[in-house]
Amino acid sequence: MKTIYLSIFLLFIGCKGKSQEKPTMESTTFEVQKTDAEWRAELSDLQYYVLRKAGTEPAWSSGLLENKKKGVYVCAGCNIELFKSEHKYDSGSGWPSFDREIEGNVAFDEDYNIGVKRIEEHCAVCGGHLGHVFNDGPRETTGERHCINGAALKFIPSAQ
Repeated sequence: MKTIYLSIFLLFIGCKGKSQEKPTMESTTFEVQKTDAEWRAELSDLQYYVLRKAGTEPAWSSGLLENKKKGVYVCAGCNIELFKSEHKYDSGSGWPSFDREIEGNVAFDEDYNIGVKRIEEHCAVCGGHLGHVFNDGPRETTGERHCINGAALKFIPSAQ
């Protein structure tokens, strides 16, 4: 009898239902699609590591961290506008930070890579990894801190 109960128990814990699964960024089809070889040819090693392998650049290493010019930050992979300069602020985290994204151009996904739930940000057009969003941003605006790898971005200054 113990063998039957054990078998039933193992059967139940071994079954993986599909009804509760959410689509992930890996299963999403993006407007801009390229082969791995094309991405490698078009991006620097750091950009490829961040955008295509969901890597993180070293803190305080981005040339965009101290940028205070007016303009827009675009995806380094596909040039879609992601963040406006007026929403950038100094979070003290070591990465460019924004209190909001340009709606519709950034996609979000749950990330458990470090053992806790985080909200990962991707370019909604090419799927490139951007960074993560946290709820410890400026309370006087959105309360959000979009902590973004500078290597995932290009800055386009405003025409003045």
